[in-house]
Amino acid sequence: MKNAFHAYDIRGIYNKDFNKEDVYKIGFFIPQLLNTKEIIVGRDGRNSSPEIHDALLKGITDAGADVYDIGLSTTPMVYFATANYGFKAGVQITASHNPKEYNGLKISRENALPVGYDSGLAELEKLATEGVITVADKKGKVFEKNIRQDYIEFQQKFLTDFGGLKVGVDVSNGAANVIIKDIWKDSFLYINDVLDGSFPAHSPNPLMEENTQQIRDLVKEKNLDLGLVFDGDADRVVFSDDKGRHVKPDLIIAVMAEYFLKNNPQGIVLEDIRTSKSIGEYVEKFSGKMAMWKVGRANAAPKLRELNGVYGGEFAGHYYFRDFFFSDSGILAASIVLSIVANLKKQGKKFSELIDEITHYYNSGEINFKIEDKKGAMERVKNFFVEKEKPSAFYDFDGYRVEYQDWWFNIRMSNTEPYLRLLCEAKTSEMLKEKVETITKLINA
Repeated sequence: MKNAFHAYDIRGIYNKDFNKEDVYKIGFFIPQLLNTKEIIVGRDGRNSSPEIHDALLKGITDAGADVYDIGLSTTPMVYFATANYGFKAGVQITASHNPKEYNGLKISRENALPVGYDSGLAELEKLATEGVITVADKKGKVFEKNIRQDYIEFQQKFLTDFGGLKVGVDVSNGAANVIIKDIWKDSFLYINDVLDGSFPAHSPNPLMEENTQQIRDLVKEKNLDLGLVFDGDADRVVFSDDKGRHVKPDLIIAVMAEYFLKNNPQGIVLEDIRTSKSIGEYVEKFSGKMAMWKVGRANAAPKLRELNGVYGGEFAGHYYFRDFFFSDSGILAASIVLSIVANLKKQGKKFSELIDEITHYYNSGEINFKIEDKKGAMERVKNFFVEKEKPSAFYDFDGYRVEYQDWWFNIRMSNTEPYLRLLCEAKTSEMLKEKVETITKLINA
């Protein structure tokens, strides 16, 4: 079970990293951890989710707590149910973007605040591993809770007139299929729009460009205004522009700037430590203030709440909103981008033109290195550049981000996979190539 507890959630290959007995124990101790007798539970469409669901519910009810079961759902539906109805705990059964053999649990506390390893999961791991289980004299009950209409109405508050907009939507055979067509009444062009936990079309990770190939081809074939791809649990979304180009997810933070900041001058916009410098430069045009923080929902959602930020986003395609309990929602993010592109179209402007207007740097994308001494390699890279030339900015709260006038890099250890991750940006492609080669040599040394 130890291999399944991570920085942001509990996740791994089902029946290898964790099993139903582990899930039962986790369920049993969640009420104790979060001091509650009522827990919201949802699940995605993975093939192993029903078995995990049964074990989780048995654990929770054996502890004497009641379950309010919303059934098949996206992860943001559980966030909504937890915060909107005032629950102190919510659990979504999902492995998000991972392949079909994976599954896991995303746990939230009151106000849908994430429970990460540093904010409860470490304690839960200890309880589930070492704690003594004594079944309650009065077991809890399971109640079905239908949140569909409330959730649809909430999401539809963010919709505008998409008339004339031609959109391709890849639902990735994932959980967005549970609700998406009820929210968007428009006749968009859907693909992979059947819930299927074996993900027959492609792995539900839209950050890997091969998994966006279908939608990009469709955009070009049908001459669409844009395309979008949801991940497996619909807390993330990735876009393609009208040319069929993959849009780097952090650029969408800039795309949203006018929408959010026209009524929130000086509003705070959260970015993670991997975000392009293009974002801040563009957001400044709308008098927004950028705040940089650590990667991952367990870090981003509490930080946005602490800052009372208007919205924020991550390089991984998560977008957080003050108006959504400071939580992330792929569907809400997509609705906002659709309204922006629809407005552009009325002005005779294309999505691709806005993306080109925002982008001022050549970007390496995230490069992964599988090495033993990750910390040593990070220090070697940081020391080489910092000693060579004083940076214009330096951040050290999630790996290192070292900035110079014409280029910058971030090097950090993954919280979810055994990789050292590098991301680099420069004003010219030649400079980018040279810097990436230098850093790669330092890492491989």
